[in-house]
Amino acid sequence: MENGSHTWEFNQKPVILSTGVVGGPFEKRGALTKDFDSFYEDLWMGEDSYEKAHRVLIEDAVQLSLSKQKLESKDVQFFLSGDLINQITPSSFAARTNGIPYLGLFGACSTSMEGLALAGFLVNHGGAQYVITGAASHNTTAEKQFRYPTEYGGQKPPTAQWTVTGAGYALVGRGSLAQGPHPRVTSATIGKVIDLGLSDPFNMGGAMAPAAVDTISQHLKDRGISTDYYDLIITGDLATIGRETALELLSERKININSEIFKDCGLLIYSQEQPVQAGGSGAGCSATVLYGHLLNEMKKGTYQKILVVATGALMSPLSFQQKESIPCVAHAVSIEYL
Repeated sequence: MENGSHTWEFNQKPVILSTGVVGGPFEKRGALTKDFDSFYEDLWMGEDSYEKAHRVLIEDAVQLSLSKQKLESKDVQFFLSGDLINQITPSSFAARTNGIPYLGLFGACSTSMEGLALAGFLVNHGGAQYVITGAASHNTTAEKQFRYPTEYGGQKPPTAQWTVTGAGYALVGRGSLAQGPHPRVTSATIGKVIDLGLSDPFNMGGAMAPAAVDTISQHLKDRGISTDYYDLIITGDLATIGRETALELLSERKININSEIFKDCGLLIYSQEQPVQAGGSGAGCSATVLYGHLLNEMKKGTYQKILVVATGALMSPLSFQQKESIPCVAHAVSIEYL
């Protein structure tokens, strides 16, 4: 199963059987509205705190992925989930609701691909028949924790990004469970933590770009392929600044990539009219775009092979207050429509 030093090849080709994608009111006005299953009209979502609303997003997305396959929680062996909040409490409280054996993950905004990589490994190796995995974020909870509460009205520089209010979850199963073409998880590259000394919490894209490039480089080396193997290589949430930086760093490594196939989830999810500064971000960014828009495009025939590289800034409010730099990581998962 191991290929090279950091990459797993999944010979059983675990299948993404179904997904659940839920968004907030701002995402409803975005560019990918048709690729969400449902939206909430306000950020409270019927709860008395934003953190509880965050939990609701996860619960809804999980239930959607189950209902599409007519399964119940008891049919699933593992629930892999993570978010951005201290001690990943929204995910843990959602796990309390669904009762599925739970592995909580924290990779910041890289969590969606961390979870999909592990789900693919578990299913491919015979450790489970069904795994639900995904990630979520909520704009107001993230702003309150990492920057300023939205009520404060603090201004942001152009390098800042907008945290997605959304949850994207997938039901991953054994390859034999699906007949005919389906999106299948074919490999995963686990990234190293990269820290080049950046410490600006309003420039996450610039901080995370080196980690994305390192993981892409390792993935190509381990699999012995070039960038043109894929129809699309998409990062999680580098946004404008990070994407431009990543293209420069790839060029320095002599990795030739057509900028037309090198995209970013944070640049796809919102419309040009929305005031999101450099683009979208958050653990729910790559999760919602992949499990909604990208898989829909694969089913339409737009893409046959994609590489999703979710990036995460592994900082905390405490580390920022102690003037630490920002360590970053990126995990890559290849999905093929087979």
